[in-house]
Amino acid sequence: MKILINFFSIAEAMKLLAKYYIIEDADIGENTIIRDFVNIHGCKIGKDCKIAPFVDIQKGVVIGNRCKIEPFAFIPTGVIIEDDVFIGQHVCFMNDKTPKAYDPEWKPISTLVKKGASIGAGAVIICGNTVGKGALVGAGAVVTKDVPPNTVVVGNPAKLLKKVK
Repeated sequence: MKILINFFSIAEAMKLLAKYYIIEDADIGENTIIRDFVNIHGCKIGKDCKIAPFVDIQKGVVIGNRCKIEPFAFIPTGVIIEDDVFIGQHVCFMNDKTPKAYDPEWKPISTLVKKGASIGAGAVIICGNTVGKGALVGAGAVVTKDVPPNTVVVGNPAKLLKKVK
């Protein structure tokens, strides 16, 4: 049984390998593989991506080409992910530094993940930050400030461990 599928455009070669999913108003590139139990709303996903089960991608998110999004990742409004990015299991992006149950003037705070970056399992990315090109965020890290390009950060809060080429 399919849960819901509405208003999304897919390239002819997109591979929907799922029986249970919610996909609404999304632009999904060719050769992108989408698995079961995803919630994908009003976003753009590039070509040759892999979206694992139990991923939630919200309205306005942009994901580049050749990205891999692992199970249970949460990607809210305001996040931009460039090409060749890896998002590990249970990664959580935030889009609000002071969440409230109701705020009529609320606006999301954006986050940018640059080309070739990798974010390890269970990391939390606080909004308003940039993960630099080729950077690696270690598993379980909490990113509270920008991650420089070609570096490895770990811990809570995330701190520079080393530079990489």
